[in-house]
Amino acid sequence: MGQRVVYARKTIWGLFKILALLFAVTGGAFMLVLFSPNDPVESFLSKGVTTERRAVIERAWGLDRPPIERYIIWVDHASHGDLGESIVYSQPVKTVIGTRMKATLALLGSAWVISGVLGFVLGVFSGVYRGSFLDTCIKRFCLILASAPVFWLGLMAVMLFAVQLKLFPMGLASPAGKVSAEVTIGEYLYHLILPAFTLGLSGISKIALTTRAKMIDIIDSNYMNFARARGETLWETVRNHGLRNVILPSLTVQFNSFNEIFSGSVLAEQVFSYPGLGQAATTAGLNGDANLLLGVTLVSTIFVVCGNLIADSLYGLFDPQMKGGKNG
Repeated sequence: MGQRVVYARKTIWGLFKILALLFAVTGGAFMLVLFSPNDPVESFLSKGVTTERRAVIERAWGLDRPPIERYIIWVDHASHGDLGESIVYSQPVKTVIGTRMKATLALLGSAWVISGVLGFVLGVFSGVYRGSFLDTCIKRFCLILASAPVFWLGLMAVMLFAVQLKLFPMGLASPAGKVSAEVTIGEYLYHLILPAFTLGLSGISKIALTTRAKMIDIIDSNYMNFARARGETLWETVRNHGLRNVILPSLTVQFNSFNEIFSGSVLAEQVFSYPGLGQAATTAGLNGDANLLLGVTLVSTIFVVCGNLIADSLYGLFDPQMKGGKNG
């Protein structure tokens, strides 16, 4: 009974923290739009507007109300599933997000898998061959990636693979001028490769270095030394005993990298003109589209929170001792 009470309290406290986070990020986004020099009315009309017409538009969009009242109204509508109308796209925000979410999920999913697989493989090899030339190269490669901004990696990728080698298109999610119904899966994947690989590179460093450190600890452990004393080779001990022990911290770091990959996707989508949520958020911010920016912010925060919750659950799933420690 006592454990149930503790679990209920932790659940309620966790939900409270999530709600507080959602209020904080959406409130911050609303303040950014409020103090932005970009006028949504001017952006919508693309030219000067008379005072009378401005008053009509502001009344129709609710811009004539006090900021606090506007935010409270938005929260009330959002709690019922209504995210409002986008000024820029003249569509419901849910429609804009739903359309662009597919492209963003394809980009994020591909980049997430690339960063996880490459980071894990590089970390394992670096840990097994620590102190070698290969280890030095991998560590320096990871440090370069950790210090390189996503937009710089994207520009370098475009210049090399799109402009010089002409292996991939410079941007977009599909061929320009082609109706979406006529675009094949192969064409979508062809346009996805370069931005996904670029975004995936930005998340490799932390996973590789974490995997390397854990692999070194495992190789130096007593049971690994005992396994080698029985006649197993280094790679046999790594395959039979090391990989299953190093995969948990690597997976946890990978799931925790959701927020970094998502934030990097905003810059990657701008460099490659990729029509995802990041580009929609940038467009909303530049044009003062509060409803769209708040909607994208809300969905992005929920996405990142879910990634962090999955990472936390992995500890209890793969490590019962960690789960017991948390409950205690």
